[in-house]
Amino acid sequence: MFSFASFPKRRSFTELLHSWGRWCLWASHHSLAFLGVSVLAMALFVAGHAEIRETFETKVLDWLQARYDGRAQAAADEGGRAASLDASDAVSRVTAAHASELTRQQASVARWISRRYRVAPEPISRLVKEAWLAGARSGLDPTLILAIMAVESGFNPFAQSSMGAQGLMQVMTRVHNDKFERFGGILATFDPVTNLTVGVQVLQECIRRAGNIKAGLRSYVGAANHAGDGGYAGKVLALQARLQNVAAGVTVPTTVPVLAMPEKSIEVPTEEPAEVGDTNGEDIEQPEHVALLS
Repeated sequence: MFSFASFPKRRSFTELLHSWGRWCLWASHHSLAFLGVSVLAMALFVAGHAEIRETFETKVLDWLQARYDGRAQAAADEGGRAASLDASDAVSRVTAAHASELTRQQASVARWISRRYRVAPEPISRLVKEAWLAGARSGLDPTLILAIMAVESGFNPFAQSSMGAQGLMQVMTRVHNDKFERFGGILATFDPVTNLTVGVQVLQECIRRAGNIKAGLRSYVGAANHAGDGGYAGKVLALQARLQNVAAGVTVPTTVPVLAMPEKSIEVPTEEPAEVGDTNGEDIEQPEHVALLS
């Protein structure tokens, strides 16, 4: 065993450093040996006691799981932040289309609506295109679908009435919630294309039950059992006639207000009705609504 007592009384500085180094080596060697023996003894002790071993293993596993969960959550948060910052696919979610995707008729109607209602031409182009597709599926004139959107919401996809009618075609989502199921739920009513699709489906039901377009429009607005509809059906049909003229290439002013047709008229006239007395453009008072079919 090494001891300071073995030091001579007089040694050179070099010998002193050499002796000190040897002592440090001896101390570290025996300290590591002691530590190893202690760890081995503890391991043997734990191995001999099942309950202590299980507790130890449980704590170690919990610690490892917590570290894993923490790292996984951090990775998920980072991924979420990255996804939220990555807007490269935003254009795929936008309801818009270029005029080049439309036919000549559709482009003419889209331009007229854009100017008349002061809305961007790209989203209107998409809605016009969808109206033509929906019309082909349903057998309805696409200009009728667009006229309903114009009268109902002025092409505001977030419009809502005091009765709860919502979206472009002012569909009563609480009444027709089943129609939104395949689109993911009633919140889809604020997607313009979905609202258009469901609105056309409701309109079809109204016309089929009522027997003709004008009576179907009265039913759509919730006035089927009332003496009048506030001019709603006449106004829709008058606007439809104007859009048909636009689609046919006729120059139709966008500044002239659209008035309701006379109640006795059922057919869409080829000429515009006399436009007098309408001081506020599109605003004609009409019953609250919409499409109250169950």
